[in-house]
Amino acid sequence: MTRGRVRRAIGVAAVATVATAGWPAVASHAETIESALVRAYQNNPQLNQQRALVRGTDEGVPQALSGYRPKVSVTGSLGEQYTDTGTKSAVTIPANTPQITAVAPGKVTTSYSGASGTTTPWTVGITGQQTLFNGFQTANRTRAAESQVSSAREGLRVLEQTVLLNAATAYMDVLRDTANLEVQRSNVRVLEETLRQTRDRFNVGEVTKTDVAQAEAQLAAGQSAALAAESTLTTSKANYRQVIGVEPANLAPGSPVDRFSPTTLAAAIEQGLVENPNVTAAMYGVDIAFLQVKINEGALYPTISLTTNVQQQSFPQLSITTQFNASVVGQLTVPIYQGGQEYSLIRQSKESLGQQRLALELTRNQTRQAVVQSWGQLQATKAQVQAAQSQVTSSEVALNGVREEARVGQRTTLDVLNAQQALVNARVALVTAQHDRVVASYNVLSAVGRLSPRVLGLNTPIYDPTVHYQQVRDSWIGVRAPDGR
Repeated sequence: MTRGRVRRAIGVAAVATVATAGWPAVASHAETIESALVRAYQNNPQLNQQRALVRGTDEGVPQALSGYRPKVSVTGSLGEQYTDTGTKSAVTIPANTPQITAVAPGKVTTSYSGASGTTTPWTVGITGQQTLFNGFQTANRTRAAESQVSSAREGLRVLEQTVLLNAATAYMDVLRDTANLEVQRSNVRVLEETLRQTRDRFNVGEVTKTDVAQAEAQLAAGQSAALAAESTLTTSKANYRQVIGVEPANLAPGSPVDRFSPTTLAAAIEQGLVENPNVTAAMYGVDIAFLQVKINEGALYPTISLTTNVQQQSFPQLSITTQFNASVVGQLTVPIYQGGQEYSLIRQSKESLGQQRLALELTRNQTRQAVVQSWGQLQATKAQVQAAQSQVTSSEVALNGVREEARVGQRTTLDVLNAQQALVNARVALVTAQHDRVVASYNVLSAVGRLSPRVLGLNTPIYDPTVHYQQVRDSWIGVRAPDGR
C-alpha cells in the first residue's frame, strides 16, 4: 500500500482539525456535516411529528381560559298542536228567581262549556351562563395548561437534540466506514502484490512453500475484512438515509464542536443541571403536579354562577297568543359532602406531586452522570487520536524497515505480513479514534443541553413554537388551524 493511498483513505474519515493538514481539498458541492444536520432538522418525520404534538398541546391553554368566558346557547322549537278543552262550573239559582226551569230556586246546578282549535306554537330562547367563582379552578387550570405547553417544548428540545446527535453520528459512521473500506481494499492490493512477489521468489528458490501459504492466508484474511467493511458501510448508509433523508454522497470531513461546550467539567455539570431539556421538562412536571393539587382542592370551595334567560313563545296556551320571559338568576352552590371522592383526588394528586419531585431529582442525577461520562469519553478520544497517529507513523517506519531487512534475508515473509497487518490495524484505529472524537464532542454538547441549530449556527430557519401558541392562545371562535387547515 502506497503512502499516498493511505493518506487518502484516512482523509475520507478525517474529523479532527489537527489531522486535516495536507489533505486534498474538498469540492465546493460536497455534503458537509452542517448541511446534513440541516436536512435532518428540517425533514426528519419524527421531529415534525413532535412539533405537531406541541401545537396540539398549545390548545390546552384556550381550553382552560374558556372557564373565564360566558357560555351562550340558543334554543328553538316549532310544531303543530291541536287542543280540545272542556270546563265544568257550578251555578246557584237565586231564591227569588222565578222558576222557569226544572231547577228550583236556591239549588245548585252544573254547566258545561268547551273549546278546541289547532295552533302552531314556536319558542325561541337565549340562555347565558357565567361562572363568577369556582374555587380558583379556572386560574389553576390555565397555569397548569401553560406549564404543559412549556413541558412539551422541552420535550421538543429533547427530540431535537436526539435527532441532531443521531444525524452527526450517522454522518461520521459513513465517513469512518468509507475510510475503513478503503484501507481494507488498499491492504488487499498490497497483499496481492506481496503474494505475487513471494511466488516469484519461491519459483527461484529464495523462499519455501510455507512463505507462499502464509501470504495466501493473509490475503484471504484481508479479503474477508474488506467484505466485512463493505457490509458495515452498507448498513451505515442505510441508517444515514433513515436519519437524514437522503443518500450519502461526497461527504466532507467533519470536525469537533468543542468550541460550543464549557471549558471545564465543573462548568459542564452546572450548565447541564440548568439547561438540559430533560431537567427543565421534569421541573415543569413538578409545577403541573402542584397545580393539579390546587385544582382538586378547588372542589371543596363554593361555586357562584350567573344565569340569564330570554324566551319568546307563541301560543303557549290556546287562549294566549304570545308570551315573553326574561330572567337573571344568581346561584350559590356550597359542597357539603360528595361521597369522599374529592378528598381522595386531593390525596392522590399530592402523592403524584411527591413522585414528580423524586423524578426531578432522578433526572438531575442522570444528567450529571451523562455529562461526566460524555466529558470523560471526549478527553479519552483526544488522547486516542494522538496515540493512533503516533501508532500509524511508527508502524509505517517499522514496515519499511522490515521490508528492507527481508530483502537482505534478515526477516521472513511472515515478519513482513505481520508488519503490514499492524499498519492496517493502526490506520483503522486512527480512523475510529477520529470518528469517536467528533461524536464525543456532540455528546458533550447534548448532555449540557446546547445541541441546537442556534448554538451550532446552522443555516436554517429555526422552528419557533411560540408563534403557534400566540396565534391560538386568545382565540374565542374558529375551527381553522393557523396554517389554514
